[in-house]
Amino acid sequence: MTVASSVKQCLATIKDIESQLSTFSLNSLDEDAKRVFHETTLRMGDVKKDLQKRVLELERLEPQYQGS
Repeated sequence: MTVASSVKQCLATIKDIESQLSTFSLNSLDEDAKRVFHETTLRMGDVKKDLQKRVLELERLEPQYQGS
């Protein structure tokens, strides 16, 4: 597995985790849990943005990784 494909796979996983945390936040009845899920969702969003930047950087440096 190439570095680019590993980063893209990690990005897909992060997106899934972010989505699940958001769902937990919306469905939780406990206010503390709701807050923790929401804060963690926001952190995962930051991680997602960083990984998206890294994917773009990898694609710029290694054109063969574009779109794969």
